[in-house]
Amino acid sequence: MSKLVCNLKKYRQLAGLTQEELANMVCVRRETIVRLEAGKYSPSLKLAMDIAKAVNAPLDEIFVFEESERR
Repeated sequence: MSKLVCNLKKYRQLAGLTQEELANMVCVRRETIVRLEAGKYSPSLKLAMDIAKAVNAPLDEIFVFEESERR
């Protein structure tokens, strides 16, 4: 099973954006950004791509799937 690790907060801050500013740029509510940064929401591909473009960072560095070990 894969776990989504979200590094959005780091890249958002590096871009000098507030959660509200980023939310407005990608046409979502601020609460969506809050949930993404907390790892409680998995974005659609379109939203993930829009976010990556907005913060000028590679998609695969913002959203990382970590494989968990199977027992």
